[in-house]
Order: sequence, then structure tokens, then C-alpha cells
Amino acid sequence: MQKEMENTLPECRRMREEDTHILQSRLSAYAGEGMYPFHMPGHKRRMQPAPGLPFAWDLTEVPGTDDLHDAAGILKEAMERTADQCGADRTWYLVNGSTCGLLAGIRALAAGGSHVLCARNCHKAVYHALGLSGYHVHWIVPPVDPDWGICGGISAVQVAAALRRHPSVKAVILTSPTYEGVLSDIEGICSVCHARDIPVLVDEAHGAHLMPLSRRAGFPAGALECGADVVVQSPHKTLPSLTQTALLHLQGSRVDPRRIEDELDIFETSSPSYPLMASLDGCTGILRVYGEELFRKWADRLGRFDNTVRDLQKIRILNRSGGGEGQNQKRQNMPLYDPGKILIDAAPAGMTGAELAALLRERWKMETEMTQGNLVLAMTSLCDDEEALDRLAAALVDIEAAAPKTAPKTQEKKDGDSAEICHLLSGLRPVSVCRMADVRGRETEAVPFYAAEGRICSGYLYFYPPGIPFLAPGELISAGTLKMIGTALDRGRSIYRGAKDGTLPCLRE
Repeated sequence: MQKEMENTLPECRRMREEDTHILQSRLSAYAGEGMYPFHMPGHKRRMQPAPGLPFAWDLTEVPGTDDLHDAAGILKEAMERTADQCGADRTWYLVNGSTCGLLAGIRALAAGGSHVLCARNCHKAVYHALGLSGYHVHWIVPPVDPDWGICGGISAVQVAAALRRHPSVKAVILTSPTYEGVLSDIEGICSVCHARDIPVLVDEAHGAHLMPLSRRAGFPAGALECGADVVVQSPHKTLPSLTQTALLHLQGSRVDPRRIEDELDIFETSSPSYPLMASLDGCTGILRVYGEELFRKWADRLGRFDNTVRDLQKIRILNRSGGGEGQNQKRQNMPLYDPGKILIDAAPAGMTGAELAALLRERWKMETEMTQGNLVLAMTSLCDDEEALDRLAAALVDIEAAAPKTAPKTQEKKDGDSAEICHLLSGLRPVSVCRMADVRGRETEAVPFYAAEGRICSGYLYFYPPGIPFLAPGELISAGTLKMIGTALDRGRSIYRGAKDGTLPCLRE
């Protein structure tokens, strides 16, 4: 890794391996001491489970390797390095993904049964935490961009209005950035909430790269810098860390760190993976040594991409091209946007998102993150090679040149599905008959669509990706919800957790 970094950044100061991968070096040193392991794991650092796995420093909690749930040595030092890098007062390593951090962080915000304010476009893990906490949830439904059919950002004005309607709220929970890269006004929202001494938790799983280092390269400010009390991130999405790694950050005194640790004892495995934790510390070390240069080069690559695609008309790229919008136009419902996400609309070129993704895969050997209706999402990171975005831009230019002058009318209708479904979703106003927690353990039944209106939903229904429920346990099934589900199924959309067989999960009457 060190050699690769030096080749990528020859102008950077050369550093020894242990300067950027401190925890890994400590673990390797312990493994080299010759202690015979009469302890876990079962491979005993002798039998490699599969080629390439770092089994030599896959250890357990023994003297010298520390204990994640009571860190006082090398893991404590590693988490302090990461907290300092990210601007947090405290940081906890997570090896169960951001899901673990959301479960623990949300339950630490307020006492069980409290009233909380939550953005409706949060990930299903947030819903699970809300249900387990027995919270009374008041939803904020984000606006929908009319052209793109995706959720926009939530404003401080929306949150202030919701708090006036629900003065008993004890915490506010938001997602920023969204899966598509849209950010909410976290700084303004924190100002509104903190004036009432209400803590703010931000699911920033897709924004671990938003930090003071990247801000200097032109990226927007992250949730910690904007004042959020608890922030959960997934470095593996956009930074050099292994899949399943995540971070839980705390700043300020509105949330008790002891409550967070109590909840982490419940939701985080008692056998954390040392290779995963070493990758988190390694990510911190790489950013500490090379971060400023890496973020600058990432911004340069994005800038070249923008310059190449800015005049595309048949292929629209959010905030970058299409229909004369201009590269830097700020859309009304999404004034803040993460430039690291590239959201492409294939409809004007006469294609569905799946067709465009297949073309990029088969002809240009590029695998995109997501397709949904007419949209394709390409995720970038500071680890992309120098020419990757240039090749993507060139591919899109070639695809546009080969596209018909006018998209077929049938294709236009078909490709309006994402926006149509999202508009229907944005028009829904969830009506909770009972708390999610009250549904657990009650008898349920599968009810045909034609008989489901007015019934109480007993499960979650959501599109995946991005895993945002449009029906949750305890909510009334309305005519609008049924229309939205029917439209989605007619268009071939896959609905997870129910509805595929023409029935919906309901409480038994």
C-alpha cells in the first residue's frame, strides 16, 4: 500500500509503513513475538482460510491487543487519532457497519418512549432503532425535485415548523447526504435545535469524506463541522477502508457518551475483527499523511469530468449537464450537493437506467452503483485512478453521440417512472395508528391489495436500493399508498418485504 501511495503521489513526503498504519504495525509486532495462541480465533494464525486474507494479525483480546468494548491501549489510541482527524470529541470504531452505529446512537439520544423528529427518507436501520426504542415518531417529509424524482434537502425552516407543532420532541434524526448525494442544511438545523437544547443525529454514511481536509479542496462541510451532536459514517463507501467498517462520532455534551457505550455493548459484536479495525486506523493514517493531496486530486478529476460533460443534452447529469441547466446551477430543492456522486438520467437518450448501466458495463467495463428507473448512480472516491473519470466522461459523450435525436415517446413514458413513483411517495403523509414497538409480537396476516385500504401495516415495505421504507409497522395503509405500490409494480419495480404476491402485511383484525 505504501508503495502504491508513493507512486500515486510522488510529490508527497515519504513515510514509513508504521507511520500510516500504526494499529496494523502494533498487531503485526505482537504476532511476531512468538506467543503460541491457546485462544481464539481457531485458525491459530497458522492456516489461512483463503489466499490473501490478513490472518497473521487476526487476533482477539489478549494482553497487548486491547479490548474494543473497554479500550485503554492501542484501540483507544487509534480511535483518538480518528476523532482528531474528523473533528469529533469522541469516536468509536464500528465493525457491524453504520447500522450498528445508528442503533446505538439513536437509542442513546433520549429515553425510551420519547417523542422524536425524524426525516422520512432515512435508511431502514433508523426505523429499526426507532421501533426498538419505543419512540413516538413525528416525520419530516423532504421535498422532491420535480425533474429528477429524488428527495431534496431538509431545511431549517421545515425543522423549526415541526418543532413548533411537536414541542415535546427530545431529538432530531436526519440523513445527509442522501444516497444520491443531496445534503440538508445541517448547520441551520443544528442552530434551531440547539437553541432548544435538542440533540441532532445525522446518518452520514455516504459522507465520511466530508471533513475539514476535503473542505479545503472545495467539498461541502460535513455534519460534525456543521454542529451535529452524533454522526454515523461509513468510511468504506468513499474512503480507503474495508467493507463493514463504520464510525460513530460524538461532540458536545447533549448526549452522554456512557449511554452510547452501553448501547454499543448491546449492538456491536463482542468479537470485533482486528483487520477491520486496522483498516479504519489505516484510513486515518493515509488521510493524515496524504489526505490534502488526495482530496485535491479527487477534486481535479471531478473538475475535468464536469468540463467534459457540461454540454451534454441527451444525457443529463445532476448539477452538471443537460437541457442548458449549466454545470453549477443550484436546484431549488437541493442547494447543497456532494460532487462526489454522479447521478445520470438516461431517458433523454432513449434508454432506461438499466440499459445505460449495461452499456457501460459491457462496452466500457465500468460497473455503476445503482440503477433505478431512468437513473444511474456512479460513485467516486479519492481512490479512483487518475483516468477513471476521464474514461467515464468519454463514454457518456460517445453514448450521447450515438443516441437518437428524439427519444421514442414510449421510452419517454417508461422512463418517467422514477419521477412518477417518487412524486406519489412525496405526496404521502404517514399516519401512525400505533408505535412501531407496539406491533412487535402481535398476530399478522397477508391481505390482498383490494382489501388493504384502511388496514394497519405490520411490516416494512421499501425499494432497495436505497432501503428507505414507504410503509412502516403501525401505519395506516391509504388509497395513495396503494396507488403508489400499484404503479411501481406495473413498472416492474421490485418492492422488498411484501407486495410481490399481491398482498400486504397487516395486523390481524
